[in-house]
Amino acid sequence: MLRALRSAEVTIEEVSAQPGALEAIEALHEREYVERFRRAVARGDGLFDSADNPIVAGSWDAALGAVEAALAAADWLVAGTSRVAFAAVRPPGHHAERDLAMGFCFFGNAAVAAQYLIDRHGFARPALFDFDVHHGNGTQHLFEDRADVLYASTHQFPFYPGSGAASERGRGDGLGTTLNVPLPAGSGDAVHLEAIEKRVLPALAAFEPDVLVLSAGFDSWQGDPLGGMTVTREGFAEWGRRLGRFARRHCDGRALVLLEGGYDLEELGDLVVAHLQGLEEGMAGSG
Repeated sequence: MLRALRSAEVTIEEVSAQPGALEAIEALHEREYVERFRRAVARGDGLFDSADNPIVAGSWDAALGAVEAALAAADWLVAGTSRVAFAAVRPPGHHAERDLAMGFCFFGNAAVAAQYLIDRHGFARPALFDFDVHHGNGTQHLFEDRADVLYASTHQFPFYPGSGAASERGRGDGLGTTLNVPLPAGSGDAVHLEAIEKRVLPALAAFEPDVLVLSAGFDSWQGDPLGGMTVTREGFAEWGRRLGRFARRHCDGRALVLLEGGYDLEELGDLVVAHLQGLEEGMAGSG
């Protein structure tokens, strides 16, 4: 991925330790869960919570580092206008529940970043759009009872993790601030773009967010070994343009992009670059 980003002349910065990262994590995740994860890594456990969460000696540092990168990207984002900040992080985060690790995810990177934008930078209405092929159950559940955060998702359905039906719309004060747009296996560029244009963007506009956070999963790519969709490189670029235009018109040109899935490692960097270039074109008013 770094090779593709450098070829596209994307500015790359390595992130140093963020002193407030643990506090930001515990704003959404249970402290006992965070400590349980830390102890499991220190003990040398091979799995944490489920068979799809293998851990090694560096897992704590990697998961904490992913959050630190997300927070650093958020800080950079708010330092100017018409900016796209991308955090190239692994492990991903959108399956992590408040007190449960799932689907390669330990901390909800995008959710933690959205809450950090509220707590640290004074934003009032972040909107998260998740276009990973898998539904972001963790992000949804962390915010589903709140009226001040919108979560929207397009995803393959039925599929892992089993959540994300259209009937899941939030609860309590958050009823109506969750939007799920489940799509059948095999869906390609046209189906995704129609969902974004007719369902996601109208919901985002109605919510009137002050910042846009994207959970950017590239496993709906036609060649991804874990997905079942047929999206092309141009598909990712085109909805980048649409989202960039939305951010320019509604969010002072601010979009924070967090890497989620995407497991065709030969193509992942080019897919990310195509999407980021699309976002930049949309921000600039072209495309």
